[in-house]
Amino acid sequence: MLSLGYDIGSSFIKCSILDVESGTVAAHGSYPSEEMKIHSPQPGWAEQDPELWWDHLKTLTRELVQKNRIDAAAIRSIGISYQMHGLVVVDENCRVLRSSIIWCDSRAVGIGDSALNALGSEYCLQHLLNAPGNFTASKLRWVRENEPDLYKKIHKAMLPGDFIAMKLTGEISTTLSGLSEGIFWDFRNNTVSEDILTIYDIDRELLPVLHPTFSIQGFLTKFSAQDLGLIKGTPVSYRAGDQLNNAFSLNVLQPGETAATAGTSGVVYGVMDNVNYDPLSRVNSFAHVNHTDRQTRLGVLLCINGTGILNSWLRKYIGSAVTYEEMNHLASCIPMGSEGISILPFGNGAERMLENKNIGCQVFGVDFNRHTHAHLYRAAQEGIAFSFKYGIDLMSKMGLEMKVLRAGKANMFLSPVFVQTLSTLIGASIELYDTDGAQGAARGAAVGAGYAASYAEGLKSLHKIDEIHPHEEESERIVCAYDAWLMKLKMCL
Repeated sequence: MLSLGYDIGSSFIKCSILDVESGTVAAHGSYPSEEMKIHSPQPGWAEQDPELWWDHLKTLTRELVQKNRIDAAAIRSIGISYQMHGLVVVDENCRVLRSSIIWCDSRAVGIGDSALNALGSEYCLQHLLNAPGNFTASKLRWVRENEPDLYKKIHKAMLPGDFIAMKLTGEISTTLSGLSEGIFWDFRNNTVSEDILTIYDIDRELLPVLHPTFSIQGFLTKFSAQDLGLIKGTPVSYRAGDQLNNAFSLNVLQPGETAATAGTSGVVYGVMDNVNYDPLSRVNSFAHVNHTDRQTRLGVLLCINGTGILNSWLRKYIGSAVTYEEMNHLASCIPMGSEGISILPFGNGAERMLENKNIGCQVFGVDFNRHTHAHLYRAAQEGIAFSFKYGIDLMSKMGLEMKVLRAGKANMFLSPVFVQTLSTLIGASIELYDTDGAQGAARGAAVGAGYAASYAEGLKSLHKIDEIHPHEEESERIVCAYDAWLMKLKMCL
C-alpha cells in the first residue's frame, strides 16, 4: 500500500510516494529544475500563478509514476503540504481570477495595522493570537479595496493548499489550522471570527467549508486522475501548511518539541499547550495539526522571509558557476566572522519578527582588497544563523524552552557553517532527519485515511541521520560575532 504526498512550495513542487507498511520511499522528486519565479509587479509585492503550481504538479506526478513503475492502484491516500498565508481566489466555475498573493507579499501590512487599531491589540491577541498583519484575511481585504470589480466575481477565497485540493477533488474546503493561519479563527469563541469578517466587510460565504486535518477531504475526480496518471476515487486525506506539516514530519507534536526549516524562508516552530502570544506579534501562534477543542496544541511560529533566498541570490548573481555544495565548502574555508563582513539577510519583504519592517538585505564591511565571493557566502550563512538566534530569543520570552531542534537535512541545514553556528548560538543540539515536507504529507495522508492507526505508527520509520552539538570552545567568538551583527541590525530598525 502506497501513500502520496505533495509539498507545494514557492520554489519547487515536491512529491513523495511512501510504502505505508515499511515506511520506505518508493519514489521522490521535485519540479521544475530551477526555482519558480516570484513576480513582484511593485516593491513589496510577491505573486505566483496557481495554475502553474498545478501544471508542475501534474508533470511531476506523471514522471514519478512512470519512471519508478508505480502501480497507481496501490496509491491509497494523498496528502498536501503547502506554502502558508497565500491567497487564491476563484469564480463560481473554479477559475482563478488573479495571481496568488503569496506568503512573502507585504502589500496588506497597512490594512492589518488598521484592523489592529480598530479591534485593539488585546482583543486580537486574545482571540486571534496574532495581529491581523499581512495574513490571508488582510490580503483578501486588499483585493476588495483595490480590485473591486474582480472582488465581486469571487466565489471562494482559499489558501494554496485548498486550491490544490480543489484541483484534485473538485471540492472547495479548508481546515481549522488553515483558517487559523489566515487569521480567520477566533480561539476564544472557537469559531470563525465574525469580527474579522465584519471589520474587513468580507462575506462568510467566501470561506470554504471546514474539514479536519486528518480526514477524508475528497476523492480524485476522473479528470484529475487522468491528468496525474492516478486512479479515480483515491482519497485526499491530509492537508496542512508547510511549517505545521514539517513539524509533523519530524514528530514535533507535543509541548516543548521544536522543528525548523531553512528553504526560501526560515522557520522555527515549537509546540505549546497553553494559549500565549508575543505582545508585538513578531512571533505568531496557530492551531497545530493535532489541535482540538479538548486538547490545546498551538504551534508558535517564527518566520524569517529572507534566509535561503539570500543563498540562492548569491549563487545566481555572484557565483553562478558554483553549486550549493561548492558554496558550502567555500564558506567553510573562511574564518568565523567572515573577516569583518556582516550581512543582514532581510531582503524578501517585510519581516514579522522586525515588527513588519522591510529593511532590505544589507552588507557591511566589504574590503575590495581582502574579501572574495567565499567571504560573502560565509557572511550570508552566518547572517542567516544570526537571524534565527534573534527570533528564537523572542520565542523564549513566550515560555518556549528549546532543548533539541529537529530539522530535515536539506536546504540550509546542508551547510556545516550554518548548522554549527546556529547550534552553538542557541546552546542546543540539532537533530537532522531524512525526511521532507512531501514525505510528511504522505505520512499524514496515511493517518488521515486510517491506514496508520496513530501518529506514532505513521512516523515509525522516521530516521535520524545526524546530530550537531554546540561547540563550547567556539561559543565566545560566535557570540561576539553575533553581538556585532545585532548592533548593525538595531541601527537599521
